[in-house]
Amino acid sequence: MQLLQTSGLKPLILKGRTLLPIVQGGMGVGVSAHRLAGTVAAQGGLGTISSIDLRHHHPDLLARTRGLRNSPEARATVDAANLEALDREIVAARALSQGRGMLAVNIMRAVSEYAHYVEQSLRSGIDALVVGAGLPLDLPDLAQDHPGVALIPILSDARGIQLIVKKWERKKRLPDAIVIEHPNYAGGHLGAARVDDLGNARFAFDQVIPETLAFFKSAGLEGQIALIAAGGIRTHEDILRLQALGADGVQLGTPFAVTEECDAHPNFKKVLAEAKAEDLVTFTSVAGLPARAVATPWLKNYLKFEDKLKSVARQKSRCTMLFDCLAQCGLRDGKSDWGQFCIDTQLAAALRGDLKKGLFFSGSGALPFGDQIRSVRDLLERLLGGPAPLGVH
Repeated sequence: MQLLQTSGLKPLILKGRTLLPIVQGGMGVGVSAHRLAGTVAAQGGLGTISSIDLRHHHPDLLARTRGLRNSPEARATVDAANLEALDREIVAARALSQGRGMLAVNIMRAVSEYAHYVEQSLRSGIDALVVGAGLPLDLPDLAQDHPGVALIPILSDARGIQLIVKKWERKKRLPDAIVIEHPNYAGGHLGAARVDDLGNARFAFDQVIPETLAFFKSAGLEGQIALIAAGGIRTHEDILRLQALGADGVQLGTPFAVTEECDAHPNFKKVLAEAKAEDLVTFTSVAGLPARAVATPWLKNYLKFEDKLKSVARQKSRCTMLFDCLAQCGLRDGKSDWGQFCIDTQLAAALRGDLKKGLFFSGSGALPFGDQIRSVRDLLERLLGGPAPLGVH
């Protein structure tokens, strides 16, 4: 926070709290859990826990859900274990943060347990809810008894922003901030309908931010909703440029995924840190959305056989998991134009550092420390224009 004063950057103000203008993005399954989120918050930023399938960080919960047969009772057991894991992660992150910064939970609107994740996060005392992968039109209703919690939808264009704001206004609640995620640079699931749409000009920060600010002005909402740009942001200069455009802060995912405090296996960090631009591929995920990841052996092999797998997709094919991680899934629901793999299985393998089976989501752009694994503090100092790091030119 002291470095911020000489960085030339403005702080991010949320719910009356003064934060670094740097948000750590949510990364599942289990990549951003209590250690990463709590450390970011302790430094004065907004740290984010990804809500999805956090039982992988808790051996007792994994043991409780191992060996179950596919049944409604088994699904209820797994879902309950994940909610318990989420509560544990929020409590542990709070202890690490020591009351500094803010803590958020990232929840995908596209998951079947979305409402339960929201409710559990609120019961556990989270500071903010960040919701993407769909329009969270009902979030104000779910959080109506928690006016002190910041509500932050993730959107990619000005039209979506206007829709959310107008719908929420009718519910007497505005977003406290909006993450504007550029799908051509972000990692994981991307906010475009098709891979071919990723480079559409309507997603450009130079277009979305001014259009959104003009909408706020016309609606009498100036200064009431913070804008947080996300996707491909890697340097102090990037943040300066985006704040000059009118953004209040920025969100980064992959640079935090390669920090020492990231909750994933060291192999996971190594894969992302060593990936070059030519190693990243975009494809259609099981959620029907474009996705960006490192072309690891599993992904290369899947893409090799993708057309064949899609050609034999069956309607309502049997799910390989014990719970509905996605409200709609290409594999489970037999959608032949969507991905045909179990995303939870592949992301959990990546969390363990398994190169043969893992799906390693990654955003684009050169990482701040090249292929080095550095601390959260080092990363934040670099983003704030601090001293040049050792070994990096």
